[in-house]
Amino acid sequence: MLSRLFDALAKRAPLAHAHCDGPCGIYDPASARITGEAVRSMTKKILALTPPAPGDAAANAAYLNTLSRYVAIKEEQAQLTKDELLVLWTDYFKPPHLEKYPDLHDTFWKAAKLCSACKVEVSAQHADELMEAIEKIHGIFWATKGRDVPWTLAAG
Repeated sequence: MLSRLFDALAKRAPLAHAHCDGPCGIYDPASARITGEAVRSMTKKILALTPPAPGDAAANAAYLNTLSRYVAIKEEQAQLTKDELLVLWTDYFKPPHLEKYPDLHDTFWKAAKLCSACKVEVSAQHADELMEAIEKIHGIFWATKGRDVPWTLAAG
C-alpha cells in the first residue's frame, strides 16, 4: 500500500534539481569556481574565433558548429554557476554571517546578475568580474568556517 502511495506521489511531484535542500551540511564554493572558469574559458574561445572567408560552405559550417557549441556550453555553465551560488546564498549563509559580512546579500546578488550577463553577452569583462565575485564569496565562505583555503584555479 505504501509503495503505491509513493509511486502515485512520484508521478505527480516533479523531481527537484538542487544541491540538497536537506541537512547534509555539504557546501563548498569550488563548484561555482569550476563552472565560472568554464564560462570565462568559453567566452575567451568565442571571442578568439575567426569567421571563415565568405563562400566557403564547409568552413562556414565548421565555424558555426564550433560557435554554437561554445555558446551552449557558456550558457549552461553560467546557469550552473548561478545555481551553485544561489544554493550557498540561500541554504548555507545565516543571519550571523550577514552581521559579520553586511555586504553579503549585495555580493551574491551582483554575482547572480553577472551569471545572467554572461549568458546573454559575450563579454570577457563580465566573465572576469564573475570570477572576482566568486573569489570574494570563496573568501567569505571559508572565513565563516575559520579556514584559510587558498583560491586555486583549474585553468592555467
